[in-house]
Amino acid sequence: MFRLLFRTILWLFVASLGYLVLCKWMLPPVTLTQLSDRLQGQSVQYQPVKWDAISPEMKLAVIASEDQLFPDHKGFDWKAVQESMDGQRSGKGGTRPAGAAASTISQQVAKNVFLWQGTGWSRYVRKALEVPYTWLIETLWGKKRILEVYLNVAQTGTGIYGVEAASQLYFGKLARQLSGNEAARIAAALPNPVRYTVQPLSSYVKRRSDWILRQMNNLRGYPEVKKLVTD
Repeated sequence: MFRLLFRTILWLFVASLGYLVLCKWMLPPVTLTQLSDRLQGQSVQYQPVKWDAISPEMKLAVIASEDQLFPDHKGFDWKAVQESMDGQRSGKGGTRPAGAAASTISQQVAKNVFLWQGTGWSRYVRKALEVPYTWLIETLWGKKRILEVYLNVAQTGTGIYGVEAASQLYFGKLARQLSGNEAARIAAALPNPVRYTVQPLSSYVKRRSDWILRQMNNLRGYPEVKKLVTD
């Protein structure tokens, strides 16, 4: 029994590595989170689009909101991880500003595309598996591809995935047409897009999007950021 279980796990891991390589060129057709929604009877809106079909403002907004060190780090923001752990031990939360989450964009892609959400003990298993998957996509995909996949698979509302579906639903336009303000509102909802809604506009998303816009303006002048979002 143990040998069969081990072989099954090994086969699944090898298959996922093959899928990871394919996703260097192919946008994920579905994610485990989307499948979970479907199994629960939830309709899913998911319209994957290529890099050039996404507004540079949207790319800048998620960097400003989720991971401002994204162009420079190797997949992990160890300082943010340490501050998050210190905050949990003290019971006071981390000291980093909103938008500087311990989980980088790269880690979120690894989780969203190859792993599961989960709570309890399964969360710790997933966190451990995030490390090799994050390292692999950083090594094999590169920053531009990671950001492209993130913008396509991130949940942006109840049953809504990716910025294209969000843009059409919330603003009646294509993702390539998003303004800075509209992009900031979509990015502001990302921590919990089911709770923090873009339409109707929640007070949290309004406050958060104002902060994101200021961060976007601060980041525009950095060569690494500018090259990544406009290339």
